[in-house]
Amino acid sequence: MMNRPQSDLNIEVDTDLIGRLDRNGPRYTSYPTADRFVEAFDAGTYAAWAEQSSLAGRVRPLSLYFHLPFCNTLCYFCACNKIVTKDRSLSVKYVDYLIREMALQRALFGEHPAVSQLHWGGGTPTFLPADQMERLMAATRSQFRLLEDAEISIEIDPRKVDAGTMAVLGRIGFNRISVGIQDFNSKVQKAVNRIQSLEQTRLVIESAREHGARSVNIDLIYGLPHQTLEGFTKTLNQVIELSPDRLSIYNYAHMPAMFKPQRRIQEDDLPSRETRLALLKLAISMLTRAGYVYIGMDHFAKADDELTIAQQQGRLQRNFQGYSTHADCDLVAMGISAIGKVGPCYSQNVKDLAEYYDRLDRDELPVLRGIQLSADDLLRRSLIQNLMCQFEVSLEALQIAYLVDFHHYFARELPVLREYEREGLLTLDDEWLVVTPKGRLLIRNICMVFDQYLQADQLIKRYSRVI
Repeated sequence: MMNRPQSDLNIEVDTDLIGRLDRNGPRYTSYPTADRFVEAFDAGTYAAWAEQSSLAGRVRPLSLYFHLPFCNTLCYFCACNKIVTKDRSLSVKYVDYLIREMALQRALFGEHPAVSQLHWGGGTPTFLPADQMERLMAATRSQFRLLEDAEISIEIDPRKVDAGTMAVLGRIGFNRISVGIQDFNSKVQKAVNRIQSLEQTRLVIESAREHGARSVNIDLIYGLPHQTLEGFTKTLNQVIELSPDRLSIYNYAHMPAMFKPQRRIQEDDLPSRETRLALLKLAISMLTRAGYVYIGMDHFAKADDELTIAQQQGRLQRNFQGYSTHADCDLVAMGISAIGKVGPCYSQNVKDLAEYYDRLDRDELPVLRGIQLSADDLLRRSLIQNLMCQFEVSLEALQIAYLVDFHHYFARELPVLREYEREGLLTLDDEWLVVTPKGRLLIRNICMVFDQYLQADQLIKRYSRVI
């Protein structure tokens, strides 16, 4: 039988189990993960697949992502692809080239293709002056048809905007905002070079709601220098008072060898492993008591939020912006380092600004690398997506869709799955693979079992810790 009663969404925090099984691993915003992309997949390959996808599914709306990399201050914890500068005029040239890239992309998808989701990420998107934000959105609307109910979202740094900025964002159509906070504790903020008051943050959220934002997301980070249970309790209480619709509670991944800004963070100031687990457990306890539903990974949402409803209905998806309700959209990504998904392919743009400009000066899409998924990749991606988003997989549905026998096809993976079953992380029978409440915080471990590319420990070290 394929029908199964919806499992409850409770989560159980077993710190001993987490401590034993915590390891490095991917976040699975894609499968295969971006480090598996190859440069043999170039702009020509991408264009061919985009045109084919357009012909095959003209009725499907698109999702658009714009990477706006500029920041005028450096947050030491940050691992994003960014350009730190005080020169706001740099964004004028960048918007020029984004518009040129947009025209090249739009040509692959026909006349005025429909868009149901749009996101500006960064960097700090509001680094752009108001006239440049208006110009970029006007150009987008001239090339694409934003649907009336489209989800139009932007990442906000509350230190860099005011009520006037929020009015502009509302006027040009943004209806969702994501606000970075990390922690309100002043000692923590000083250690990571991000001084931000509760009052600044409250002003931005209230102003956004006044100007049409129907959803507010807040980002927090646990594991930052000088964080304590007492201090994080105060931050969580303040955040709950702000009543965001969604929250993301990220684990700080200290990887100074890969991200130079993190070298300014003293390792001796970081909380111990035991404290990090206690901080996570505290956040889960306080948020669930406040009425938030655990969605997965590090995401929470109110019970009536679209993410929660999508999960309950089996429609939740995961992409490079995190969890999403837009399952059937091709994701067209623009700007340096932006990653998109079209048909059975992923692609990533060049990461260097000069090369980005050079490619577009030659009227070339700035695609650096990508990957075309094999039949095995598609099967494993579907399985991993279901685990990440629904915490369960119907083996019958998977077998019908991909014409495989689960227990035979994944015979090599079964011993690890059975071990995780003995640990209480999951249940596996002839019909269902179900992640238990105890296993939900370790969902990345479970998904890693099915990752064909993770064959050696040296490959795993490039990823952040699971918890």
